[in-house]
Amino acid sequence: MAASVLGCEHYIRSCLLRAPCCSKLYVCRLCHDAKENHQMDRFKVKEVKCSICNRDQKAQQTCEGCRIKFGEYYCDICHLFDKDKKQYHCEQCGICRIGPKEMYFHCVKCNLCLASDLRGNHKCVENVSRQNCPVCMEDIHTSRIGAQVLPCGHLLHKTCFKEMSKTGAYRCPLCMHSAWDMTTCWEELDKEISQTPMPTEYQNSTVKILCNDCQTHCTVQFHVLGMKCSGCGSYNTAQDGGLINQEPQE
Repeated sequence: MAASVLGCEHYIRSCLLRAPCCSKLYVCRLCHDAKENHQMDRFKVKEVKCSICNRDQKAQQTCEGCRIKFGEYYCDICHLFDKDKKQYHCEQCGICRIGPKEMYFHCVKCNLCLASDLRGNHKCVENVSRQNCPVCMEDIHTSRIGAQVLPCGHLLHKTCFKEMSKTGAYRCPLCMHSAWDMTTCWEELDKEISQTPMPTEYQNSTVKILCNDCQTHCTVQFHVLGMKCSGCGSYNTAQDGGLINQEPQE
């Protein structure tokens, strides 16, 4: 029998999980964790209760009584019941991921499933998903929210990345590297600076900077709108010390 449309805000399923920690019935571990002062271990779930015929039974995809499918997708390891989203269980991640599987690969060093187009095309950071999102400080590895891979290799929740972008912030909260290609922005800043001369007393001033994108240390012309890295052309730089005033040439 096809799955019945029941469940909670997190998953569509036709059964309740009996929490191995407190024996209470909840639709899912997230509903449990929101109500209780402890967390449910999804891997230790042994029993479920059918939401259609109320029969208690071992965790499985099909009800022993009414033969309803508890979920179009079922993982016997994670005890995940849900509608079909092309899920697959990744043994290396230890949890289920939303697929399709053929569109993802598991990066051993990052210890995370990534989109296939990132194979050989991303900066690896060891066990990066085991760190919390630096914006909301919530878990990334087991989150139901997708992860945004930044050029520096660090991860943010996609929703956090979107909200951060709206504020005008363009740097990784962890390492300050630019979070996306800023070439067009730097070109616009080039034009703005060329059209905005500094007052006479600052026209010969230079300053030492550190580039957050290429890590170059250099001395460049000071400008209140930004200091451009002489190594990579980025304006994502930090001033290192005060102004260096040079005598105007005769």
